[in-house]
Amino acid sequence: MIPPPLDHMLRLLGRTEGDADTLHVLVRDQDTRRLLLLRALLDAAEAAPASLCPPPALDRLRQDWALLETAERADRAAVRTVLFHPFTGPWAQRCLRGLSGTATDPELTTELRHLGALAAASAIRAGLPFTTRLTAREGLLALPTLGALRTASSTSPVRIAFDGTELTARETAGGTRLTAYAQPDGTTGSADPRWLPVLALPATRHGIGPVPLDDVDPYRTDGNGLRRHGLSAATHIDDHDRKSWAASWAGVTPLLRIGGPHRLAETAVLLRCLVPLGPPPGSAPTGEGAAHCSGTRREAFGAVLSSRPATAAYFASTLVHELQHTKLAALTALVPLHHEDPAPRHFAPWRSDPRPFDGLLQGAYSHLALADFWQRFALDARRVTHRDLAWAEHARCREQVGAVLPVLAGSAALTREGRVLVNEMIALYHRLDDCPPPAGHLARAEAYVATARVIWQQRNGS
Repeated sequence: MIPPPLDHMLRLLGRTEGDADTLHVLVRDQDTRRLLLLRALLDAAEAAPASLCPPPALDRLRQDWALLETAERADRAAVRTVLFHPFTGPWAQRCLRGLSGTATDPELTTELRHLGALAAASAIRAGLPFTTRLTAREGLLALPTLGALRTASSTSPVRIAFDGTELTARETAGGTRLTAYAQPDGTTGSADPRWLPVLALPATRHGIGPVPLDDVDPYRTDGNGLRRHGLSAATHIDDHDRKSWAASWAGVTPLLRIGGPHRLAETAVLLRCLVPLGPPPGSAPTGEGAAHCSGTRREAFGAVLSSRPATAAYFASTLVHELQHTKLAALTALVPLHHEDPAPRHFAPWRSDPRPFDGLLQGAYSHLALADFWQRFALDARRVTHRDLAWAEHARCREQVGAVLPVLAGSAALTREGRVLVNEMIALYHRLDDCPPPAGHLARAEAYVATARVIWQQRNGS
């Protein structure tokens, strides 16, 4: 396939859209970077001194890599599903940093063992029989994209065998045997409650795979950094939570369709998994109500981390919001948009702290998409309560974007590509005026942003 011209991509993306060809260019670039990262990891391990990668660890890494290669020869697409799983990226980057360092990292050998779990999951998806020995972490042995085994001890060695359909696991320290079934599409199950399958949410479009709700992958968060960004901790979900997530998800597709075909397209192409977070910091323990938090990670392309949205409408808007970050991060990896310094000094009405220019651009981009989504929702809504909610959200997001667009447009450090993108953002912002919100909603949104600016200036200085 011949990729679309760059300016065509930039104009579509600047309008917070993106046709299938444009989105696939971003995806192919990210996938290529992932394969290069994995190859760099293996090369770094081969070149590392024994103090960083002891011979037994290197031998095991080679064995796991060989199983990966064998599985790929059996079913390339199945293996790529595991290698392109968002959290393979953070794991590989963490290992590469350790192997590139000068000081011995006591955790590095443990981190490198995760390749065995990736290889096992790949072989299972490829339908390739194998036997191996893996090690649990913190009482869980995770097989990425498939599920996890709850073990008796926190760091238990486990013997894993797969015959093409049936998976058996036994803790080597005298543990009982577990049997589960595993299918190439990633569906797993077991009568044994120790097996924790990854919940598969139905696909948003025919012809693509389901969306995993991954609450077991050990690399799904970045450790202790979530609360610093206003996010709650990752959580494991029980049967009640699973039903609640599935019920909310069931209403997402028709609402995304209201936002336009590009919203369904970007969800189908870009969203590779969801990670459930606990209730937002400061909210009620049950997580009920409108309080919500969500985020993405640049190194985990395709993942959206989110507390459970209160309604399907908020679920859809969360995807719209977060997938703009995914798109823009992938675009900036492909082509530089600006050369501004990273100093945090800019006012953003959606944050209480000063933002760097790049953060300002990211926030304005995602809020512009939200303003567009909520306007379309309001124009389609039949119930007064739904319409009022949507207009309120639209007006607030639009005013927030309007407060920062002059800073983006006035930057002399935008590249040519960045200028094309920002100009399209400005054009979309003004097109939203074709269907203005009711006067009351607009006045409240203006007051909201004005108040946010005063509070920000008092806290951070003008």
